[in-house]
Amino acid sequence: MVMKVLVVGGGGREHAIAKALSRNDECEIYSVMSKKNPGIAELCKDFLLCKETDAETIAGFAVKSGVKYAVIGPEAPLEAGVVDYLEDKGVGCVGPRRIAARLETDKAFCRDMMNKHGVAGCPLYRVFHDAKDAAKFILSYDGDLAIKPIGLTGGKGVKIMGEHFGREGAIKYIEEIGGEVVLEERLIGEEFTLMAFVDGTHLVPMPLVQDHKRAYEGDVGPNTGGMGSYTMPDHMLPFVSKRDYEKALLIMKDVIAFMNRAKTPYRGILYGQFMNTADGPKVIEFNARFGDPEAMNLLTLLKSDFCEIIKRIVEGTLSESHVVFENKATVCKYIVPKGYPESPESGGVIETGDLSGAELYYANVTEKDGSLYTQTSRTLAFVGMEDTLEGAEKTAQSAAASVKGDVFYRKDIGTIEVLNKRISHMKEIR
Repeated sequence: MVMKVLVVGGGGREHAIAKALSRNDECEIYSVMSKKNPGIAELCKDFLLCKETDAETIAGFAVKSGVKYAVIGPEAPLEAGVVDYLEDKGVGCVGPRRIAARLETDKAFCRDMMNKHGVAGCPLYRVFHDAKDAAKFILSYDGDLAIKPIGLTGGKGVKIMGEHFGREGAIKYIEEIGGEVVLEERLIGEEFTLMAFVDGTHLVPMPLVQDHKRAYEGDVGPNTGGMGSYTMPDHMLPFVSKRDYEKALLIMKDVIAFMNRAKTPYRGILYGQFMNTADGPKVIEFNARFGDPEAMNLLTLLKSDFCEIIKRIVEGTLSESHVVFENKATVCKYIVPKGYPESPESGGVIETGDLSGAELYYANVTEKDGSLYTQTSRTLAFVGMEDTLEGAEKTAQSAAASVKGDVFYRKDIGTIEVLNKRISHMKEIR
């Protein structure tokens, strides 16, 4: 029986979602995206170009297409209530309703929830709604702070004192964003991502991933949406102990339990970004959807039928036996336009070469007359999947290096040298 699934979003993450769905011959894929992603369009029965936050239009397209299920890729549609509209029309969604999506879309709500209900891993923090009050706190605080706009920032709005600027720069930044901010203690350690499928009650974890936010090699430069990521064959990371992992997983389970008690059940993907500190994992943030680029690692690894997982998430019948990943390593490397992220140069022609066995995902790229052109954000992603991290990095690196055009990428992502630095750093702080 044909299963019709709508994918909302048009980036690399959504191309990975569509590819995972396409492995099931009985799945008929539909898409809503703001710009035509050539990779997604090729896999679709039909697609609609419109704002990904236009909930009413998206719901209308889903009903017209006879879609029964939907997977929401980006965060903005969640904040806009796209899931609410779809579910009210009888479309089951992998993605939380607007009120539950506040875990990501409202950082003040998330921190206050963790603090009030004793969820572990919450850093010391203060919420401010006025730039002057925030400035007074910064001037009186002995140490560095993480500055987080309360709302969505596309993964680029968080600034760290001591890295991006000093006290004066921090105060100026808060004034620029209007004073709505969460100020948190600066966490020292190694970041890792734990994502899970959630059916409202049951939480099934995915392999651990580490993303690289900084634009340039050596983890320097401005923050981006993510320049690439990697996973290990055992689904763990060598600087995250089993105890650390269990603590992080328990934090996520406690959050889902709270959401149920609050009568705002959470269904979809829960993304936990953690800092592994000397005292164990602390929550940097939660996201209410797949990470990008992490989704490309994990959906490449997924052995199970993604369509079946979607059905069970909607039905509330998901268990660990339904979710199986390959015991392989993956490395994802993003190609981005020159000048990204601060002054990206769009409209450049790019050509891909020998993929060398890597999986290719289209992101912010357009196609015209058979040629590909860069836009203002991340362009293409290559994922190598092999038995070892070295092999996966070699495959991704070879494919990324084959691209011709005015683009760049981080050659160091997924290398043993970077991994060893992470391991050494964790040993130093502990």
